[in-house]
Amino acid sequence: MTLALTLAAIAVTVILVARLCAPLGLPAPIALLLVGLVASVLPVVPDVSLDPDVVLLGLLPPLLYAAALGTSLVDIRANRRAILGLSVGLVLFTTFGVAIVAWWLLPIPFAVAVALGAIVAPPDAVAATAVARGIGLPRRVTTILEGESLLNDATALVTLRTAIAAAGLASTHHGFASHGAVSVGSVARDFGLAVVGGVGVGWVVFVLIGLIRRQLTEASSDTALSFAAPFLSYLPAELLGASGVLAVVTTGLLLAHKAPVLQSASSRLSERINWASVTFLLENAVFLLIGLQLSRLLTDVEASEISVGRAALVGLAILVTVLALRPLWLFPFTWLVGRLGRSSSTSADVPGTAVTSWAGMRGVVTLAAALTLPEDTDQRPTLVLIALIVTVGTLALQSTTLPVLARALDVRGPDPREDALQEATVVQATTGAGLRALEAEAALDPVVAQELRTNAELRVNRIWERLGTLGPRDDETPSEARRRLRIVMLEAERRELMRIRDEDDVDHEILSGVLSQLDAEEAALSWSTARAARIRDSDVLAPEQVSRACEHLAREADCAVPSSAGGCEQCLREGLAWVHLRICTRCGQVGCCDSSPGQHASKHFREEQHPVMRSLEPGEAWRWCFVDEVLG
Repeated sequence: MTLALTLAAIAVTVILVARLCAPLGLPAPIALLLVGLVASVLPVVPDVSLDPDVVLLGLLPPLLYAAALGTSLVDIRANRRAILGLSVGLVLFTTFGVAIVAWWLLPIPFAVAVALGAIVAPPDAVAATAVARGIGLPRRVTTILEGESLLNDATALVTLRTAIAAAGLASTHHGFASHGAVSVGSVARDFGLAVVGGVGVGWVVFVLIGLIRRQLTEASSDTALSFAAPFLSYLPAELLGASGVLAVVTTGLLLAHKAPVLQSASSRLSERINWASVTFLLENAVFLLIGLQLSRLLTDVEASEISVGRAALVGLAILVTVLALRPLWLFPFTWLVGRLGRSSSTSADVPGTAVTSWAGMRGVVTLAAALTLPEDTDQRPTLVLIALIVTVGTLALQSTTLPVLARALDVRGPDPREDALQEATVVQATTGAGLRALEAEAALDPVVAQELRTNAELRVNRIWERLGTLGPRDDETPSEARRRLRIVMLEAERRELMRIRDEDDVDHEILSGVLSQLDAEEAALSWSTARAARIRDSDVLAPEQVSRACEHLAREADCAVPSSAGGCEQCLREGLAWVHLRICTRCGQVGCCDSSPGQHASKHFREEQHPVMRSLEPGEAWRWCFVDEVLG
């Protein structure tokens, strides 16, 4: 009963504190640390001891796996040089830089100082992802931060294991060696085994889970298998002496990459929702549990030969060292990568590099690694306190000032209108493939075929409508009107469903199925409405990553003199409201897009066969080829 009440109290506390911190913009982990510290001195709160194995085996694998599921394998491949330089080179650079400072300030052997450096070296995967996406950093910066924080844990933990062995300390924790001779050869062997073995085990588990998933038809079973995946990777890898971290990351990246093939749509949706909840609870619960032990930790430090004040000052010195070493490595490394890749844009991206150098928040891995130090380690309580100071310091300082720095250096994420333009291009291409498959069907009911064509056109038009200005007489686009009215209908349908439920004339299972369909439709409509609301006030150019070579785009003029300054001529004559204006680059005819009732741009192409139309909206410089259906 005590355990159940403790777990429930932890979950409720995490939810309440996170909810209170959200409107204030405060980092929830720091608030939870303070709440834990206050609670630890209350007599009604039981003594909670956080076992290192609970963190390493119970919390770390699922957190890494969840972060890997949200990371693109394609993007990591594209930025592999930068990611490897940070996840290996920067970790070792930080480890030995911190070791020198700690060895100078504390009465500890150099091997123990290296162990401390390895503990505080790796940034946290969850913190980096949350902050980068939350403030809207460029996608390349976000990818590098995610890839670095996923892979650097393996480097740090192998270095920590080697340092513990070199110090002659006995460790009983999983993944850490006991007494033994340490040499360059043994270090190289251990690191090679950690990398090759970890990736190998992760790949094998990915294959096995993929085979099992092909036989699963229920989303609940597939999600349950997903919960087991990180442990199926981590535990065998650690038992073999390989890196459990790399095994988990490998499995997660590959399963996420193959998810559209291996999983159903309902399984992918269920997995995303459930893992978001698990990550939220685990990540924040760790900081609350650390806070509950903070008073005992301070007592242990006070009982040692180093006072709490001195330990705090050393912790601040290590924090400053960690903050300084990252840009000292990153700027020269970025310049070198740019020179090797012959990319002037990469080497000259000083603002992006500056933002990346300030995005090194520490988190769960640092705290977990500190707790794994053997009990007979010199000044162990002080080292754990220093790790805590570095974690809290980086979270408090960098997570709060990073948005300010990004704005000051004008480092922005992708423009939402540019995203809409890319999305429209992709959806138009995929919709065209679907329509061609429809036409290839032998038994084709004309009524059903026309309904499917109309739905496909609406799906594309909903995206185009996020761009451009509204018509002369409307305050909402046709798709926005449809969404608003459909939500009104859904609310009425749900009220009627509740009335039928209260009369108890229909089985609960049937009512639940109908309610689930209504909820899924309303969630999709709300998501579309929220995305459309973010897209009205920014300039947009044709995104290079979806622009393709097209002879018509290359041959036609960039623009022409508009035939009308008042908008779509035919809409004005017919009394219709346009949604988005386009101009023919050959004759200057102004028309409206297919999301407008008149669809006069497409009609002009069908009548005149002029292949290219250009956007006539303020700030938009993209063109569209009707023949090849490409953007330019």
